[in-house]
Amino acid sequence: MDSSIVFYLVGVNALTILLMRIDKQKAIKKEYRIPERTFWALSILGGALGSYIGMRWFRHKTKHPSFIMGMPILIIIHLVFIVYFIQS
Repeated sequence: MDSSIVFYLVGVNALTILLMRIDKQKAIKKEYRIPERTFWALSILGGALGSYIGMRWFRHKTKHPSFIMGMPILIIIHLVFIVYFIQS
């Protein structure tokens, strides 16, 4: 796999984890929140693992069925794509 793809995936997942932390802090302080569509967009673009890790580490978005089911499904889809690209 191309190293730029690896750097991209690490970056988008790190950004997603960071935004989960920021959004959790904003939720605690009752401040303006990061829209869920932002998390979904980053997750679809490769940050699903970061979203899932952020959910677990910060106990954030864990009551949203769409996140509970959607992130693992996206992780599996991403893994299928990664395996496909490694083999081709």
